Amino acid sequence: MVLLQHPRERRVAFGTARMTHLALTNSELHVGLDFERHPRLRALAGEPEGSTVLLFPSPDAWAPDALPWGPPRTLIVVDGTWVQAAKMLARNPLLGSLPRVGLAPARPGNYRIRREPAPHCLATVEAVAEVLAVFERDPGRFEPLRTAFERMVDQQIVHKTARRNPYHRQRRRLQPRSDPMALELRARRPDLVVVHGEANAHPSNGRIPGPAELIQLLALRVVTGERFAATIAPRRPLAVSAPAHLEIDRAEILAGEAIASTMARWRGFVRPADVFCTWGKYTLDLLRAEGGAERPLLDLREATTRRLGRRAGGIEPAAELLERGGVCMARWAPGRGGRRIALLAGIVEALSA
Repeated sequence: MVLLQHPRERRVAFGTARMTHLALTNSELHVGLDFERHPRLRALAGEPEGSTVLLFPSPDAWAPDALPWGPPRTLIVVDGTWVQAAKMLARNPLLGSLPRVGLAPARPGNYRIRREPAPHCLATVEAVAEVLAVFERDPGRFEPLRTAFERMVDQQIVHKTARRNPYHRQRRRLQPRSDPMALELRARRPDLVVVHGEANAHPSNGRIPGPAELIQLLALRVVTGERFAATIAPRRPLAVSAPAHLEIDRAEILAGEAIASTMARWRGFVRPADVFCTWGKYTLDLLRAEGGAERPLLDLREATTRRLGRRAGGIEPAAELLERGGVCMARWAPGRGGRRIALLAGIVEALSA
């Protein structure tokens, strides 16, 4: 069994993924959001069909006792709230490619210290115990796992009722302050274009002089969903680290579109009223070096810093910190740039909410 846990769930005191992992000797627990390049997951996805299945409900999910290949060798479980789990699947197409197993619980869930969206929803430990019992045709074998879970729930309820001070104290509600950037994002929404670029950049002290050059350009028009995507052939020798950083094969980069063709398409895509939304000004510097026209800018890094009251540290951490807005954009372009343009679109939605 392989448990993939959302980072935020790891901080929850009552999370049950760790309990499941400790109880099952042949289990693994991995924490993260993006598992597309995770060696273990890639290896499992490459095994024969039916060897690895994903426990997640969907209309096309198999019942545990109806898998055409029989019980799988490996069961993958996504651990998090339902919203978090759905976002993890959206960010990891490799997970979505696996056969799915759905579960019709034999009895309601007993996670009384956390709110579930529906009575039939189960905690991770409950779902695992039930599906493994079906796979191994031994209903009683995993009952101790349920018993330990229910005892933990009972103990937490006892401690909560016996505590003198309530867990949640009433706090004075602060009056919300208007966020100028959020107001501008909403006012300029019809003209917003999220833009992201990746570069071929050599070390400053290396043998190949010269500035970084644009080799991937991605854009998304927020209102209409129009997309622009280009992988551009480098004009200088490709940096050794570029394929790993961009998460795109070297051959695919070298066979990219000519820069003149890309910029001609780009000029056809951009409109006079467009407002670019970028993370910092690096992408605009790359575009400017290739003759890209100037446009008004909304710096999402600056806006995120204002919203959070501190620096987020990068696109991925910023998206995670703003995730509570419930926005998750589908990935539509390859490599790191594809992941980041989707995250930036989600950041725009979260900041303007």
